[in-house]
Amino acid sequence: MGVKITRGSFARPGTSLQFDTGSWRVQRPDHLHAAAPCHSACPAGEDAQAWLALVEEERFREAWENLITANPLPAITGRVCHHPCETACNRGGYDEAIAIHHVERFLGDMALQEGWAYPQVQVPDTAPEIAVVGSGPAGCSAAYHLAQRGYRVQLFEALPVAGGLLRSAIPPYRLPSKVVENELDRLLANGIRFMPGQRLGRDFSLEELQASFSAVFLGVGTQRSREWSIDGATPRDLHVGLSLLKEWMDVGVIPCWSSVAIVGAGNTAIDLARVLKLAGVPEVHIISHKAIPGPGVPAQDAMPAILREIEQGLEEGVTIHEHRGVQRLILRGEQVVGLELVHMKKLADANGRLKRVAFEGTESMLHVEQVIPAIGQVVDPDGIRALLGQRSYFRVDDWGQFPDQPKLFSGGDARGDRGTVSEAVGDGRRAALAIDHMLREEAGEVPENKTTPIPLEQLNLNYYEPAPRPEVQLLDVAKRSGFDEIESGLTHKQATGEGQRCFSCGNCLACDNCWTLCPDVAVLKTQDVAADGSHYVFDYGYCKGCGLCARECPSGYIVMRDEV
Repeated sequence: MGVKITRGSFARPGTSLQFDTGSWRVQRPDHLHAAAPCHSACPAGEDAQAWLALVEEERFREAWENLITANPLPAITGRVCHHPCETACNRGGYDEAIAIHHVERFLGDMALQEGWAYPQVQVPDTAPEIAVVGSGPAGCSAAYHLAQRGYRVQLFEALPVAGGLLRSAIPPYRLPSKVVENELDRLLANGIRFMPGQRLGRDFSLEELQASFSAVFLGVGTQRSREWSIDGATPRDLHVGLSLLKEWMDVGVIPCWSSVAIVGAGNTAIDLARVLKLAGVPEVHIISHKAIPGPGVPAQDAMPAILREIEQGLEEGVTIHEHRGVQRLILRGEQVVGLELVHMKKLADANGRLKRVAFEGTESMLHVEQVIPAIGQVVDPDGIRALLGQRSYFRVDDWGQFPDQPKLFSGGDARGDRGTVSEAVGDGRRAALAIDHMLREEAGEVPENKTTPIPLEQLNLNYYEPAPRPEVQLLDVAKRSGFDEIESGLTHKQATGEGQRCFSCGNCLACDNCWTLCPDVAVLKTQDVAADGSHYVFDYGYCKGCGLCARECPSGYIVMRDEV
């Protein structure tokens, strides 16, 4: 129907709809979901931004359900993860990073307290059956994700209980045994057939598994300590770090020397040092080739142990000798009475590669009664010697698949390039995806959603206010025993506050900025969530492409694209 144009026509309701003003623009706005840095940095594959948004709305169960689509062990990882997500968090460039691992623990603990069940999947008796060897974090994660994808899973474990290093090597002051027990019991009850007391190489062979199952995942960990000596010399009563820590976990007591030096820089070295100090050893020293992490310390030169554990160890009286190596053991007979230390530094060799060398003239003496190496472990070759060859770890691809063995996978510490619980959880998940892809005979590579994380510069920080990161309560040093958990969890208010502090990087905040500020009313607000996950759609018939919505989007979710 035509409209008669008069001087006052443009004031009549609806008359502006006759003009398709969107034809004027050269650029158009679009919603672009970008990965938040926390998501890209998480080795377990969690999308923390997504579940933090649900926490902000106090939809805690939905937040937990979102979290466990990637990581089924949040009450555990929330306590022991080294949380690289927080190092990557854009909020850290504004004031302080979101306390992601604390909120993760909050959700995991709430799930245990409330008895929230994992999603149930009906698995038919005819479904392919997968063998998982080792019930540490990698094996449990693989078993869970395979069961969630409709496979029958048998989980083999040499010990009487599940958990691997979660039970045997992480002290209860970091990870209470009750948390491990409750988390794993619920996971194993989720359609997984648990086979305790079954050791690879003793009770069954790898060849038998490969003949009986559609695929095999090896999450065997690293159970054998590296050999250690100084110029061939070792003390008569040599104790190895991980073995001593496991012994303390089993029996609750540890030898009480007057002074101890631990050689190593990882979590085992720190945990053992703290256990010895809390057990009453007056002098506990850590000898590290690397430096205590901190400002100005390059990542490749920082001790690999978790920083908060290092800091708490220092609080408890552990002494750390940075950039030091053991040059000589001082023995009286076969008994250690001291160490000769030397400063270590990195120098380039003939091929240009950096190598740590002793800095001549920096020798010093350290008198100790015992020296304990905690320099790492390797895969125990029993039952898998042919698979290892001359290597100390498995050689697999990014998805955990062995070369030339399409139905055999591995993950976790056994890979050699891993060393944390969250990395092991991520390995288990990725291997489960790869196994599912293989057994479904899907063409091409395993689909993977890789996107570049959105940088801080793409956010509009004018819409955020500074707010402090919550501080968790720590047990007083004088009250620490090694058995009581040192860190407390977040309160309900603190957890929701962290959801509110989250920038929602690269994702819609539903803040209404684009809707309220558009000068052409070309942004329409939807009652239900739109197909792209937002609550807004662009009416391109009237959008002139001014870009105001993109400039004023706090989270960088709107971008301007050239008109084609």
